[in-house]
Amino acid sequence: MPQLVSLDEIRAAAERIGEVARRTPLLAERRSSPVGEGRMRLKCENLQRGGAFKLRGAYNFIAQLPEEARSRGVITYSSGNHGRAVALAARELGLTAVVVVPVDAPQVKLDGIRRLGAEIVEEGTKSVERQRRAEKIAAERDLTIVPPFDHPQIIAGQATVGLEIVEDWPAVERVLVPVGGGGLLAGVAAAVRALEPSVEVFGVEPRGAASMHASLVAGRAVELDSVASVADGLKPVRPGELTFEHARSLVEEVLLVEDEDILRGLAWCADEFRLLVEPSGAATVAALLAGKLPGPAKATAAVISGGTVDPVSWGKWVNEYGHEAAGAA
Repeated sequence: MPQLVSLDEIRAAAERIGEVARRTPLLAERRSSPVGEGRMRLKCENLQRGGAFKLRGAYNFIAQLPEEARSRGVITYSSGNHGRAVALAARELGLTAVVVVPVDAPQVKLDGIRRLGAEIVEEGTKSVERQRRAEKIAAERDLTIVPPFDHPQIIAGQATVGLEIVEDWPAVERVLVPVGGGGLLAGVAAAVRALEPSVEVFGVEPRGAASMHASLVAGRAVELDSVASVADGLKPVRPGELTFEHARSLVEEVLLVEDEDILRGLAWCADEFRLLVEPSGAATVAALLAGKLPGPAKATAAVISGGTVDPVSWGKWVNEYGHEAAGAA
């Protein structure tokens, strides 16, 4: 079995990214929390630089490249947020960056990548298609690939989210994490369970893109034939091998939510906290509002993974689902 990321690696990542990544707030809900008054907090990575948690892992990886590799530049493949994080980390470190995105990537995410000076290449709609194109370009131009999730340095960077949750809220009993390729879930679980073994960690996936759930059922990382979800950042057809091993070893369960649940969660975040949250980031709140967690209510931290969303679509969803979210809370 691959070696899981250690607490020492996570603490080293926290030191490495400390001057670049924000320590995001852990906001407490005291009025209409689905798990009881004062018993739910949101870890707001939508307020992170670059609009999502991805900067943590991208910077931790790129900052450890040898100078010779840095001078040639980096490339990645991403549905949006990881690409923007790589572009931002590369700019901070004075590197050139190329990002391979899907042809249907949200315009708001493409604009964010361009503003940071990265070159954009469009390829296919599946992560495997983007990966192949990135590998081809990397070979042609001698660039270093920055993996989106399945690498120990990426996982260690994302794990700093879990480190901050436990440090800022020692009373936490459960942590919910959105799942795409599994890097955030793997990292948060590694940090939380190392610091407080009794704390439960749950992943949350859209039912239409549940590759980690399917893999845990199968006992190995499996690839789905197709995926579909409003949560564009949670649609890899296959989890990573290393992220899967972390989930299998450290995670209680991966919960499934419907797209309608996700949009209610997005609207609830807007109504209760005035937070701009993308659908992928609202998956954890969706699980709480839909009553997906087993057992009695516990002190629960829900990771809001990102807030990069088209404002017109966001406003439409808030208007459509806001009253439903209020009723569910």
